[in-house]
Amino acid sequence: MSGFTSKKRFLDTSMSFSTLITHENPPVYSKSNLLLASRVADDNDGSILPGLPDDVAKYCFALVPRLYLPAMGAVCKKWRSFLKTKEFITVRKLAGLLEEWLLVLTTDSEGKESQWEVLDCLGVKRQLLPPMPGSTKAGFGVVVLNGKLLVMAGYSVIDGTGTASADVYEYDCYLNRYTDISTGWSKLSSMNVARYDFACAEVNDKVYAAGGYGTEGESLSSVEMYDPDTDRWTLIESLRRPRWGCFACGFEGKFYVMGGRSTFTIGNSRLVDVYSTEKHTWCEMKNGRVMVTAHAALGKKLFCMEWKNQRKLSIFNPEDNSWKTVPVPLTGNSSIDFRFGILDGKLLLFSLEEEPGYRTLVYDPDASPGSEWCTSDIKPSARCLCCVTIKA
Repeated sequence: MSGFTSKKRFLDTSMSFSTLITHENPPVYSKSNLLLASRVADDNDGSILPGLPDDVAKYCFALVPRLYLPAMGAVCKKWRSFLKTKEFITVRKLAGLLEEWLLVLTTDSEGKESQWEVLDCLGVKRQLLPPMPGSTKAGFGVVVLNGKLLVMAGYSVIDGTGTASADVYEYDCYLNRYTDISTGWSKLSSMNVARYDFACAEVNDKVYAAGGYGTEGESLSSVEMYDPDTDRWTLIESLRRPRWGCFACGFEGKFYVMGGRSTFTIGNSRLVDVYSTEKHTWCEMKNGRVMVTAHAALGKKLFCMEWKNQRKLSIFNPEDNSWKTVPVPLTGNSSIDFRFGILDGKLLLFSLEEEPGYRTLVYDPDASPGSEWCTSDIKPSARCLCCVTIKA
């Protein structure tokens, strides 16, 4: 099988993700210049840049190298607010400057220490993110929303006492101040219900979280939705039954909750709870997958792998609610335990078993029949816990 190499290249090396986190010779910003720029931005008639139509000004912002975005965000609230919007990402995409990054949460061999590492579109490790705030947690949720990484809730043990959290933190790759890593993460509004081992996903620019365990270890049926425009979590209609250890994905305005267990089933549940964000109602399907060890949404399909058969991919098509399976080849990697990543429209299977000379398996859903699989040297530096893709 042929090797996998991304065709993407950076337009400007100064725009790399690593410059957001650390830089040997960071640019020096004059306090007086920032104050002057702030006065200019705040004293105009409401436009982003005086004398320019907003659409032109926004395009100018999109052309600014990443290196200088944190300083621009510090000029005034108006600039910072625009840099945090999905519109800014859209304008960068139109300008041909949108980049793709893999954020991989890795852990050491003993499973005690974890860290986020950043891989560029070629799979090259660029840098580490600052440590996640607060105590070490398990069972937390991870979602990418408008080019930002959200880490929410989870379970932690403090002074021998276990507790569920409702805290939500955001890492903004545009506005992170690399001169002070303590400001890399920002705290958002807390969830209404502290929970862990729950399902979460982004649907139509909002985050949905469902089920899990609560503060007393009770199974939950509550569901809530986060709106980034208001920074508020709102409780919505609950699941029909408590559910935990589940996962979720979003397609075409629908929030799908699969896997895990529920109080109305013996063993693992094959039921799929589907929430319509348009009708604000739940419905149910009975053809889900059980004991899912890895999952990822790619394009308009869900890819997952079940514990009972880890040499086959199960692919869900939400258009007709159908499944199909694809055998996983042994060539290049005989592992039976994977975590998934998405890069350049392809599915990456990161092995959890360190084999000498192993290569990452890559599945291309758009390739011609018989040539969907190849291998790649792209892989994290340590055992992968989870992986998300950011386009920004």
